[in-house]
Amino acid sequence: MSWNFFDVFDAIIDVVELVTSGSGTSRSKSDRKSLNYDEKPQKKVSKRSRYFTEKISAGFIAAAAVLLSIVFKDPLPSENYTQTLIVASLIGTGISGLLFFVLSVMELYYFKNLFKLLLFSISTILLMTSVVLFIYFKSGVFIA
Repeated sequence: MSWNFFDVFDAIIDVVELVTSGSGTSRSKSDRKSLNYDEKPQKKVSKRSRYFTEKISAGFIAAAAVLLSIVFKDPLPSENYTQTLIVASLIGTGISGLLFFVLSVMELYYFKNLFKLLLFSISTILLMTSVVLFIYFKSGVFIA
């Protein structure tokens, strides 16, 4: 009687599965061979509303409009305001880029078409820039 190493290993796995499952049923040899360990397990598909991206983008644009109206309600200080606006825009764009990177790593930054990508990206950049401007002009810490 010739014993193959894999047959012994298969018998040990069957015994371990029999003990751990408690029900006495184990997977057959063909089921175990059909598993492909290179494939990722299927993720649950979440049910989002139909216009989820558009709703989030509209909310970002509305929040940015409120913040910008608060910032520009009073006249800006005349000293280097163009440079201040450019630097705040670059900081807001950088923060948005960091947010996009984090969303990409979490596999949440994907879109079905280019319009949704541009709408979400532009609204996020606008919101972050308006938040930076709001903090800069309304905190009073940076203005002497």
